[in-house]
Amino acid sequence: MGPAVRRLTAALVLAGAALGGAGHAPASADTVLASPEPSPEAPRRLLLQLTSSDEKDINNLFYNAVNVQDFYGQDNAEVVIVAFGAGMQALYADVSPVAERIRSLMRYGVAFIGCANTMKTQNRTPADLIPGVEVVTAGVAEIVERQLAGWVYVRP
Repeated sequence: MGPAVRRLTAALVLAGAALGGAGHAPASADTVLASPEPSPEAPRRLLLQLTSSDEKDINNLFYNAVNVQDFYGQDNAEVVIVAFGAGMQALYADVSPVAERIRSLMRYGVAFIGCANTMKTQNRTPADLIPGVEVVTAGVAEIVERQLAGWVYVRP
């Protein structure tokens, strides 16, 4: 080890000590809950946008839904997934690569909403959807109105 590397190493050790101790793992902090804390009477409301037909993207979005329920507790979180455009492929019973996962998430209270405008352009009807999927006229309008009603909107 050359002198420059030794000096850099020593400087890093000293900097680490000044910031809380050399050799110690960085401190971690959990999310501080805003008031009022989530409860069945005041749940956190999460709105997720599904616009991809890629199975990896869809599953990543589903992990977000599960993680929110895990963090707050299933009774303290409402999760809605609004699909439109290419995301509607996940909701069609005959082509969905994730139909069983959708049915499972529904059993845990995750709601799925499909866009009738997209369905019309894809020559589909509500009968083509996985049972339990709701339909609204316009997915984007649903997102706008839920945001205005206080839902937190996340587009993974």
